[in-house]
Amino acid sequence: MGGKNKQRTKGNLRPSNSGRAAELLAKEQGTVPGFIGFGTSHSDLGYVPAIQGAEDIDSLVDSDFRMVLRKLSKKDVTTKLKAMQEFGTMCTERDTEAVKGVLPYWPRIFCKISLDHDRRVREATQQAFEKLILKVKKHLAPYLKSVMGYWLMAQCDTYPPAALAAKDAFEAAFPPSKQPEAIAFCKEEITSVLQDHLLKETPDTLSDPQTVPEEEREAKFHRVVTCSLLALKRLLCFLPNNELDSLEEKFKLLLSQNKFWKYGKHSVPQVRSAYFELVSALCQHVPQVMKEEAARVSPSVLLSIDDSDPVVCPALWEAVLYTLTTVEDCWFHVNAKKSVFPKLTAMIREGGRGLAAVIYPYLLPFISKLPQSITEPKLDFFKNFLTSLVTGLSTERTKSSSSECSAVIAAFFECLRFIMQQNLGEEEMVQMLINEQLIPFIDIVLKDSGLQHGPLFNHLADTLSSWETKADVEQDAETVYNLENVLLNFWERLSEICIEKISEPEADVKSVLGVSNLVGVLQKPKSSLKSNRKKNGKVRFAIDTPDAPDAPKGNEKCVSSEGENSEGSEGGAESPLSHKSSDLVSPLRKKPLEDLVCKLAEVSINFVNEQKSEQHLQFLSTLLDSFSSGQVFKILLSDTQKNVVKDKPPEITKLAEKNPAVQFLYHKLIDWLNDSQNEDGGFLVDILYSALRCCDSGVERKEVLDDLTKEDLKWSSLLQVIEKACSSSDKHALVTPWLKGSILGEKLVALADCLCGKDLESTGSSGFHSSEQWSLLRLALSQHVKNDYLIGEVYVGRIIVKLHETLSKTKDLSEAANSDSSVSSVCDVVHSFFSSAGEGLLMPPSEDLLLTLFQLCAQSRERTHLPDFLICKLKNTLLSGVNLLVHQAANTYEQSTFLCLSVLWLKDQVQSSALDNMSLQVLLSAAGDLLSTLIESEDTSLLGVYIGSVMPSDSEWEKMRQALPVQWLHRPLLEGRLSLNYECFKTDFKEQDTKILPNHLCTSSLLSKMILVARKKKIVLENNVLEKIIAELLYSLQWCEELDNPPSFLSGFCGMLQKMNITYSNLSELGDTSSLLQLLFDRSRKNGTLWSLIIAKLILSRSISSDEVKPYYKRKESFFPLTEGNLHTIQSLCPFLSKEEKKEFSAQCIPAFLGWTKEDLCSINGAFGHLAIFNSCLQTRSVDDKQLLHGILKIITSWRKQHEDIFLFSCNLSEASPEVLGLNIEIMRFLSLFLKYCSYPLAESDWDFIMCSMLAWLETTSENRALYSVPLVQLFACVSFDLACDLSAFFDSITPDTVDNLPVNLISEWKEFFSKGIHSLLLPLLVNAIGENKDLSETSFQNAMLKPMCETLTYISKEQLLSHKLPARLVASQKTNLPEHLQTLLNTLTPLLLFRARPVQIAAYHMLYKLMPELPQHDQDNLRSDGDEEEEPALSPPAALMSLLSTQEELLENVLGCVPVGQIVTIKPLSEDFCYVLGYLLTWKLILTFFKAASSQLRALYSMYLRKTKSLNKLLYHLFRLMPENPTYGETAIEVSNKDPKTFFTEEVQLSIRETATLPYHIPHLACSVYHMTLKDLPAMVRLWWNSSEKRVFNIVDRFTSKYVSNVLSFQEISSVQTSTQLFSGMTVKARATTREVMATYSIEDIVIELIIQLPSNYPLGSITVESGKRIGVAVQQWRNWMLQLSTYLTHQNGSIMEGLALWKNNVDKRFEGVEDCMICFSVIHGFNYSLPKKACRTCKKKFHSACLYKWFTSSNKSTCPLCRETFF
Repeated sequence: MGGKNKQRTKGNLRPSNSGRAAELLAKEQGTVPGFIGFGTSHSDLGYVPAIQGAEDIDSLVDSDFRMVLRKLSKKDVTTKLKAMQEFGTMCTERDTEAVKGVLPYWPRIFCKISLDHDRRVREATQQAFEKLILKVKKHLAPYLKSVMGYWLMAQCDTYPPAALAAKDAFEAAFPPSKQPEAIAFCKEEITSVLQDHLLKETPDTLSDPQTVPEEEREAKFHRVVTCSLLALKRLLCFLPNNELDSLEEKFKLLLSQNKFWKYGKHSVPQVRSAYFELVSALCQHVPQVMKEEAARVSPSVLLSIDDSDPVVCPALWEAVLYTLTTVEDCWFHVNAKKSVFPKLTAMIREGGRGLAAVIYPYLLPFISKLPQSITEPKLDFFKNFLTSLVTGLSTERTKSSSSECSAVIAAFFECLRFIMQQNLGEEEMVQMLINEQLIPFIDIVLKDSGLQHGPLFNHLADTLSSWETKADVEQDAETVYNLENVLLNFWERLSEICIEKISEPEADVKSVLGVSNLVGVLQKPKSSLKSNRKKNGKVRFAIDTPDAPDAPKGNEKCVSSEGENSEGSEGGAESPLSHKSSDLVSPLRKKPLEDLVCKLAEVSINFVNEQKSEQHLQFLSTLLDSFSSGQVFKILLSDTQKNVVKDKPPEITKLAEKNPAVQFLYHKLIDWLNDSQNEDGGFLVDILYSALRCCDSGVERKEVLDDLTKEDLKWSSLLQVIEKACSSSDKHALVTPWLKGSILGEKLVALADCLCGKDLESTGSSGFHSSEQWSLLRLALSQHVKNDYLIGEVYVGRIIVKLHETLSKTKDLSEAANSDSSVSSVCDVVHSFFSSAGEGLLMPPSEDLLLTLFQLCAQSRERTHLPDFLICKLKNTLLSGVNLLVHQAANTYEQSTFLCLSVLWLKDQVQSSALDNMSLQVLLSAAGDLLSTLIESEDTSLLGVYIGSVMPSDSEWEKMRQALPVQWLHRPLLEGRLSLNYECFKTDFKEQDTKILPNHLCTSSLLSKMILVARKKKIVLENNVLEKIIAELLYSLQWCEELDNPPSFLSGFCGMLQKMNITYSNLSELGDTSSLLQLLFDRSRKNGTLWSLIIAKLILSRSISSDEVKPYYKRKESFFPLTEGNLHTIQSLCPFLSKEEKKEFSAQCIPAFLGWTKEDLCSINGAFGHLAIFNSCLQTRSVDDKQLLHGILKIITSWRKQHEDIFLFSCNLSEASPEVLGLNIEIMRFLSLFLKYCSYPLAESDWDFIMCSMLAWLETTSENRALYSVPLVQLFACVSFDLACDLSAFFDSITPDTVDNLPVNLISEWKEFFSKGIHSLLLPLLVNAIGENKDLSETSFQNAMLKPMCETLTYISKEQLLSHKLPARLVASQKTNLPEHLQTLLNTLTPLLLFRARPVQIAAYHMLYKLMPELPQHDQDNLRSDGDEEEEPALSPPAALMSLLSTQEELLENVLGCVPVGQIVTIKPLSEDFCYVLGYLLTWKLILTFFKAASSQLRALYSMYLRKTKSLNKLLYHLFRLMPENPTYGETAIEVSNKDPKTFFTEEVQLSIRETATLPYHIPHLACSVYHMTLKDLPAMVRLWWNSSEKRVFNIVDRFTSKYVSNVLSFQEISSVQTSTQLFSGMTVKARATTREVMATYSIEDIVIELIIQLPSNYPLGSITVESGKRIGVAVQQWRNWMLQLSTYLTHQNGSIMEGLALWKNNVDKRFEGVEDCMICFSVIHGFNYSLPKKACRTCKKKFHSACLYKWFTSSNKSTCPLCRETFF
């Protein structure tokens, strides 16, 4: 076949298709073949229109339709399916005219494609047809006749969706009333089409044998035949009778064909089924024609009677009945006895071969239609027929299906009744039916338990009822007599078999059960057969619960024989009703039934007495349930003497005499109950209830039960009696007085006492399992009938009290004891008590119990000693109880003792007891759960009242606030956020080593949790309770936040609040912000301190905006006169005030500075307070008035003159008052701020005052070291250091431009006197302070003064350091070339790099950094001039640094050792690890600085030392764990991308002591800085390390360095060449930055050498390439040597390019001077120690470098000359 896209042959304009073939045929023969198919004759073609040439399609049909119609004629299924769907869519979317154009061509396509093999295509065709019809409507009429036959067949399609689609299309075309008319219109055409299909077609004419497989052809043929048969049936059903007559001839023609009758024996079931359906329809609609064909119809139908195909059967049996009805003489044409009945019998014997449910309903109509002549001899025929039915029931297939079984039984009884009715009075026949059929059938069923659950007993009862009714109603005496005889005979025979079953010694349990079921069903009142039929249209097996096998099954109307499965069996056999029902039983049944029962009871009791037979006892129980009468009990007592009820109260004895049932109870039943095992006791309890029914009144029953309860009944029996009462309301009614009575109540109370007591062994006389007794208690408490307790209410209360006592004892037991104790069982009982209680059933004892439960749930396990599973149980129990409580009536809080007491307990817990984090968490979650349950209350105010009750009073809050430790004040004081001038606390800085949370924290978090839970419901809290709670929580959180180094339990507390969502942001949604702010401002103005900080914190965290705060400080004057509260409020607000507002506050302060007395100066409302406010305003740079600042300085100077003793200069602070200290602190702060912000020139006297005061204050600080524990003294020290620091910074920042504004000698005075004074005080002070406390973090209050002290020390000059007055500190074993005072300084300062406080580390670094350039000089002086040692020379950097480094390496190995290289470690700022890493990196920075300051020769020695110790390798590994993956500055990410982004490599690291904002970047930045220095100063060593590292590390280092460092270093290297001032005689050096190249031109006399040095992209890791430029006057070999030398220098020496070039030039110069190369390294100057070849061989006289020789000897293990191989001397 050609491909789709191939070029067509020239002239062949259209693709070939069947349309053109049709066109050719039309031209040849004038018409298109009419019948769609192959090889048909041309005789009758009228029903498919011929198409007049295919070219007409082109002209008449829309082009899109044309394309689709062509696709429909293709063979491919998918193409056809898509085309048909497309056709349907187009029919819907196009206009009517376009669609009408298709109609002439549609019938041909439809007729062919509606029979397509693919079912999806057929379905799509019908759906498309419907859309076509809906569009063209009545225009379809002219084409109707040509499609109708196929359309009718399509409606009978074997694929249901296709058939449904065809029917939908038909209904869319014709409304139901018009359908018969439409079919009548086309009836001739339809009949012709269908007859042709049935008589003429074969598989090969329907499909092309050459292209369609045989299997597919066969399938299509069978489908067409089936559809045709069903379509014919449909035609018959549709046509009205008058239309049928005209078709009679056609039908006769069809029926005369043998081919038609053969379909009845067809191998395909669908064809047979359709055939029989058609036969039924023909019998129904054209009976006359069928009668004429009787000879063919009868054998065809009746001889197929044993067809057992499920598809065929329903149609076949319908046809059988129609044939029997229509064709009266059908039996003449078949032999009934030889052909039909044997087939029927065989099928029935096999139980219908699995089709009983289908076939058996037809049996009764079938036998009723049998003429008498056929069934002779009648007796044998019916006997055989019924026996076959019974036999069929015993086949396995029938037994396994309940529907089959029911069908057989129903058919048996229907036929039995019919035969009895027909033959009543014929003795022989009646005997046969009862004795040989019915009774044996019952016998079979009784033996087979599977069949007992079927509907047999109900059918039997219906059959008996129908006979009894007939006997009652019948007028004819003979009939009545006959019926009574039948019944009498039946009962006699039934009694025999029942008693026989029961009398067997080893009676089968199934048989016994069967008999009890049978008797129970027969005893029920008669029910009409009709209603029963209606219910059992399809008989269903109601499979009951397995634990009640003796309950009758299968019919809704039967009386429950035990009533134990449902409470609904109220109509069951109870005392009053049993008489009623027996009255309803027909007299014909009552007597024989009672006799039977008595006989059965007698037999059973004998077996029980003699053999203790279990199944007979069970049988008795069922029997008595249905027949509890005195007569039966008398029979049961027949073997005992009367009146032997001894040792009982007289009323019981009397009752026993009168009532045989009571007698039976005492004589027999009690013993049985006590002997029985627990699980079998159920039926014995049923007998007990049956006996109780025989008592005359409730009083009698109560007396009997009370008596039994006292001693006779054991616990398990009691439990069963109560369970039965709960399961059935009629049984409950019998025993209600006893249940409510005192005897049972007292017994249960005693049981509870016993179970809850410690001695669990003594639980009851029977020693039974306690689980049963707990079940009994649970039942007694939790069962409610009609919203009332099962037992007396008093006793319920007493039992609850007992249970409560048990729960209260748990705290005294250990956890193990509690696990084994009865707590779990108590929980179960109480839980079911709460869960089942209705409204109004809660009593006072249970509220006390609830409180204990709540306390157990709300305390931690350490206190309650309860295991987790018990706590969980207790919680569920508590919540079920509270749930019950809140759903009670209104005003719950006042009424409920539980709610009141739980509030008191909660308050006590948070305000008075000692709670740790765990306990508080448990308490909060328990309170949360409790409130979540209270939310559900209908009483809306309940929640508000409850929270209000837990809320402490204002005085209680105040007491808790005062109890909070005051250490929080340290930070605000140091940071200058608050000012104090009194000793607020004596600081004993020992942290309380306790985990107890302050009460304030507990209370505020509890109340916050409560309002968070309560927010789910709109609640109203009075008196600003909500705002107060939020304020107190903020107070707690602020207190925690202000603490320095809070202990871990406080951090845990804050974390716990976060987890529980107790945060300000969550709470703020609830309250009103303005009223909260009002409250906070009131408290801040009154008390200051933390309240003021809270307002600042809220504004800072953007929880509230500054605008919201403005109204509260509008009136500035209202803050004056100053109080502590007002002062703190203003100080906290300062950072957020606008300039104008700050000016207003400042303006209020100015007048206050003048004219104070000494006392006023120090008071809050005096100079101290106003200066503090002024300082706060000044801190934020908001006072621009320079003169004002000068004015205040003048005033302070005047104070110095007037009240000299106020200024604490060089004095003992122990005598100074806190007020004076406070004032001094504020003055120092002012002077610091003044220096920062005043640019106005100062007079010399002012400078003198400031500098002298500063030094005097420093002396005071230095002299009073012992008092640093006093907070105000420490603050004084800090502020004095700050002032010294600010002065140092001021003088450090002086530029030549600003120097003119200063007095002439000021700078020299500063340097010579003041600066010296500062550092001579501070350096010893630092060393001493650190000596006292070895390891304190910088955030602790004791170390607060370290920051300013260390920062001041960073300004120390090198000269001042070298002239230090520190005590000597030398180490004996230390190798050193340094003078003593310098070594002392090193030994003193170096250890500080490991100190735990960052300021000390940084200060030590800055001081040592200034010393580093000094140190190499001492090594240089000491270096041996000849350098001829035989070993590889190595020299250690300063020993103090190196010993520190080895300590640090060990520490870092612990911190980072386990982390793989390349994985970034984040070090937590200010942690211990942070200090270790910081110290390590700073040490390396110093070593590298030292290294850089050394000469090339020294550097070589130092680097050799580093290589030996492998310290550098360790450093590099650590750096790649510390440097970030992306070392860019955070803010630069946003910058414009065309600039090079700032990275940690381009920016120098700022080691600031005060600035803590950048702390997280400190270590990463420092690591990058060290890596940068290492690459720059030790490139050869890094390269060596990189080349020897493993592949993974190699790649990481290469990638990182290329990306972030190489560019920076290359640029710096090239720049250093460009800007180098180094001049070489005879060599010029140029650099090109863009290409990263350095060009060196060396010329001597007429020799010119040009070298190009190219830096690699991963410089300095990759090797530097040296290329040659010009070369004049040098031999090639020599030239190569020099190139190699330069390349080697640049690769292997640790220095810059310029240093490498200098070395190389030196080498070449020496070569030209005539010095020979060393023949080992081929170089004049040694690349490492820069020495010349000096060691000469005595034999060959060649000279070598000593280092090269050493290496030669050690590596070759020989001592021969490398050149002449003679021994080297």
